[in-house]
Amino acid sequence: MNDKNICADPCPIARCLAFLGDAWSLLILRDAHIGLTRFDQFRKSLGIAPTMLTRRLATLTEEGMLEKRLYSERPPREEYVLTAAGRDFLPVLVMLGAWGHQYRGGGPLVRIQDVETGEDIKPVAIDAVTGAKIGTRPLRFVLPDSG
Repeated sequence: MNDKNICADPCPIARCLAFLGDAWSLLILRDAHIGLTRFDQFRKSLGIAPTMLTRRLATLTEEGMLEKRLYSERPPREEYVLTAAGRDFLPVLVMLGAWGHQYRGGGPLVRIQDVETGEDIKPVAIDAVTGAKIGTRPLRFVLPDSG
């Protein structure tokens, strides 16, 4: 896959993978959703090299998933907070986790619970038009008109 040309690809999956296609980016977004905001917090949680983390945070910021905010003026320190696009990515992470529980489980795993009920959630992807669970009806990928 050529990352330089992928953003011209008409497939939205390919466009997302152009900047989210590695585990570090997804895990940074996971950690941001559980409340981490600072460079050192991400580094400690992930065990990632500082240079790699710097690159991933820069990309996620440039792509509008995170934004930097000043949390200390003396010395100047910034934190990374989710944007609307970053917050809207939560269902994707939750669905990846559900798939992982089903097909990559074994041993103790993190569970995702509803705060109000305390119950583990059971996520499903639903088509808002038909109300059908995605995967229960045939789908087709339609290429955009080329002319």
